[in-house]
Amino acid sequence: MDELVQAAMAKWPHVPDCYGWLGLDARGRWWMRDEQTQHRGPFAGAGSTAASKGSWLQHKPLIAFIHRNYGVDERGCWYFQNGPQRVFVELEKAPYVWRLSQPDALRAHTGTLTRCDRLYVDEDGGVYAAGLLGCGIVHTQDMHQVAEWIEAGIWQPETKTLREIQQREGYVISPQALVGTNVIQ
Repeated sequence: MDELVQAAMAKWPHVPDCYGWLGLDARGRWWMRDEQTQHRGPFAGAGSTAASKGSWLQHKPLIAFIHRNYGVDERGCWYFQNGPQRVFVELEKAPYVWRLSQPDALRAHTGTLTRCDRLYVDEDGGVYAAGLLGCGIVHTQDMHQVAEWIEAGIWQPETKTLREIQQREGYVISPQALVGTNVIQ
């Protein structure tokens, strides 16, 4: 976490949390979701539409700042620590999006490297890997590599529903759903 963020947290310890305003899609892209966008529907799941995703963030310094200050709370809700305020993230599928280079090495959308300990395939054919860093979905551009590793017996994923993966790996897709709509608490 950035030193400036830590200093802001110490200076202003009681800033309310923010829910519903930031989303992460299954390709590792960040989306800003203003109040009007949130009223169009949820970021992911039933009722989700392209219109409810929001505005795609493409500002590289802001994205790098989000990546450096990305974390998870005790409930399994992922957030971006924006100075003294936690901005909870709506997830399309998982808290990380993995890119592959080796069967046991994963690179997160944040740039962090980790190793793969558990593998899953969901009801839609999505492939998820989990390890010490957390759980993530494999980027669609790497599915050819996944298929090769599965066919070679290098990867042996368990079949689970997305809901079962979330429960087993302990993460929440929509922190906003836990507290209500477009809330700053």
